Amino acid sequence: MPKVTQEYICNKKKKITDAAYELCLEKTVCTVTMQDIINRTGLSQGGIYRFYHDIDEIFGDMLAELRKEITIKETLDEILAREDSLSGSEIIDLVFDMLADNMEKELLYTQKIDFEMSMLAINAPERVNKILAVAKGTSNKEYLIMRTAECLNKKIAQSEITPRISAAELIAYISASYTGIQSTCIIQTCYNKMPVDEVFQPRMRFRILAKAVKYFLGIDE
Repeated sequence: MPKVTQEYICNKKKKITDAAYELCLEKTVCTVTMQDIINRTGLSQGGIYRFYHDIDEIFGDMLAELRKEITIKETLDEILAREDSLSGSEIIDLVFDMLADNMEKELLYTQKIDFEMSMLAINAPERVNKILAVAKGTSNKEYLIMRTAECLNKKIAQSEITPRISAAELIAYISASYTGIQSTCIIQTCYNKMPVDEVFQPRMRFRILAKAVKYFLGIDE
């Protein structure tokens, strides 16, 4: 029997996770089944289970790949690296424009999957915990919150800004608002299949959020 190489294993697993990704775009995450993936890949049931114990392990590897391919981390780091040469207002505008760019580009793709994973977490938290344990790494939203908190706490400590609310409260507000923007835009675009008018465009909503954040930070426009 010929020796199975690591490259062979990686290629087979990539074929499986690619199929899972395609199916998650066509259906909702919670309705994708192992049989769907078997049918899409053309592999036998034994061929699939040779590499994965269940569908949640497949989703975990799928998320890990998406986190590597679709990331805001480098762009966010580049913006925050300029914090000494930019005003607080300019930094906020750049960060939220970046979030709008990413959401507009990925609304029907990774944003949809991320939203549906959040819904799955409500109904089956043990499944999502397992998926995230396999995926490892840090999501875009988690990284945004972490780096934003670091920047805010630094500027507060240096008395560069005098916020109206605490850094923890502001981070909670940004996190909840991000989720609200994502869910509203996705429900309108992906499920209602309605034209995306200005009210449901991420960019307009993120610019409103940027104004609110500036107010809470005590930053004048």
